[in-house]
Order: sequence, then structure tokens, then C-alpha cells
Amino acid sequence: MASGVDQAAGLSLVLLSLLLFTYYSVWVVVLPFVDSDHALHKYFLPREYSVILPGVAAVLLLLCVGAFTALIMWRNRKPKKVD
Repeated sequence: MASGVDQAAGLSLVLLSLLLFTYYSVWVVVLPFVDSDHALHKYFLPREYSVILPGVAAVLLLLCVGAFTALIMWRNRKPKKVD
């Protein structure tokens, strides 16, 4: 069974993910159909960032996964036997 701290951390991660998903969905799906002079636009970044930010996040994720894989492979290497 998970402890209270683990459950609180998990709940906070789920809520943060839900908040980010909702924000991004409104930004990308709803905002293009709202007039540009509407007050809703002041709460969102310019539209160009809706492509740039996920791209940068994907590159950083791939970099971290690659670095982690390289680190694990480097630590688990076995010395070659010399005959």
C-alpha cells in the first residue's frame, strides 16, 4: 500500500497533468475560434508557442531518455576477456 506522501504526490501530479492538458487544449482548439480582441487571449501565450513548446519538450525528453540509457549501458558494461 502506498503511503500518504506517495498518494499526495501522485494526486498532485495527476492534477498538474489535468491542468496542463486543459490549458493546452483550450489554447490550441478553442482559442483560434475566439475573436482576437477578446479578453481570453491575454491569458495565453502567442500561437507560435503552441508548436514550439511541445517540440522543445519532446527533444528534452528524448535527450533525457538517451542519456539515461547510455548511463545504464555504460555502468553495466563488462570488461572484454583477453585470451
